[in-house]
Amino acid sequence: MELKRRIDAELLAWKVSPSRKPLVVHGARQVGKTHSVLAFAEHAFERVICIDFSAQKDLCALFDGDITPEALLPQIEAASGVDFDPATTLVFFDEVQACPRALTALKYFHERASECYVIAAGSLLGVALGRGEYSYPVGKVDALALHPLDFEEFLWASGEEKLANLIKKAYASNALFGLHERALQLYRSYLLVGGLPEAVLAHVEGARLPAVRSIQQGIADAYLADMTKYASPLDSSKILNVWRSVPEQLAKENHKFQYATIASSARAFQYGAPINWLHAAGLISFCYRVSEGRKPLRAFAEHDFFKLYVLDVGFLTMLQGLDASDLEPASDKGSRFRGGVAENYVMQQLRASGVEPFYWGTASKAEVDFVVQLEGEGAIPIEVKSGANVSARSLEAYRKAYDPPVVLRLSTKNFGFERGIKSVPLYAAHCIGRR
Repeated sequence: MELKRRIDAELLAWKVSPSRKPLVVHGARQVGKTHSVLAFAEHAFERVICIDFSAQKDLCALFDGDITPEALLPQIEAASGVDFDPATTLVFFDEVQACPRALTALKYFHERASECYVIAAGSLLGVALGRGEYSYPVGKVDALALHPLDFEEFLWASGEEKLANLIKKAYASNALFGLHERALQLYRSYLLVGGLPEAVLAHVEGARLPAVRSIQQGIADAYLADMTKYASPLDSSKILNVWRSVPEQLAKENHKFQYATIASSARAFQYGAPINWLHAAGLISFCYRVSEGRKPLRAFAEHDFFKLYVLDVGFLTMLQGLDASDLEPASDKGSRFRGGVAENYVMQQLRASGVEPFYWGTASKAEVDFVVQLEGEGAIPIEVKSGANVSARSLEAYRKAYDPPVVLRLSTKNFGFERGIKSVPLYAAHCIGRR
């Protein structure tokens, strides 16, 4: 089964763009970069020359000397056995982090062979960049970030494309949604399965949760191996400690990151670099506090205060050991975890939509879960509730202080609009910020 992804249209737009540059597709491991590029190549090109630097390490030697297109292309053509025609052939450098000079070579493709179609994909590019292992061709490449499947892509994979279209219409109109309960049930399935392609495929093909969890655990093990492979022993120990603490941080009543949750003696100067490593690897996301609910939000960011979220909500529920019964609204069994899970889910949808979330808080402990800057709408507060209880004093404090044009309240309640508050069911979080 071939998954329909949002990046499919973005790749096609890149191909036909008159200002096209070599493209870098980046993201965490196992989010579907290789599959998406090869599926695109199959439909959009007559042939593809694919070099996987992880599997074909010997081909890194092609980049030891002259890395101009004139020198590289004849060697790449000979090594691959594929006839190269710049008009009909895609050159694909996969796992490019294993051959840093291949990434540098993209600069020369842009400058000297702009007619060529070239894509590089890699994981841990941010980690390698932080260690100075390669020279990133700034200004000479286009870039696309690939995330795990968002909820809409999950619906597409589940054969629910019509439902996905109806959710978008209901979001735009604020009209009550007749298929609300059906959409909520699919949302709860997504909280367990998440958006990692291998897990989604297993789920839609009928695998039960234990089999999906086994896939997720295997991917988690691969991430742990990266932590030990690409960091020093001392750093990898601290990276592992941070990684293991994030689910616990999100299980607290206050989701703000606290170093003491890692260890009672932990301090920022000890764990700042390990946290940044996980962020550079794409495994966690920062959400910084803002001192003011005004745009530009970045100008008011307080980088000493932040929350951390895992790249994928299915990963989070796996790490926390949750099952379907923990997410049922009638049960208090998992109530301690549901708030953090819902927040992580919303963070994942916002990031996939290209929205940069912050949060707002005051000394009086008032806190709004997210604040986002939406085009034409200013700084918009988002309150996230895992159930139908939507009382929110913090939201009222924010409204009194900043008088936003609209407030978004995400919960299990149906669509609606009243007193400046737009009620958005959690299953429609992916609609925020999309046109």
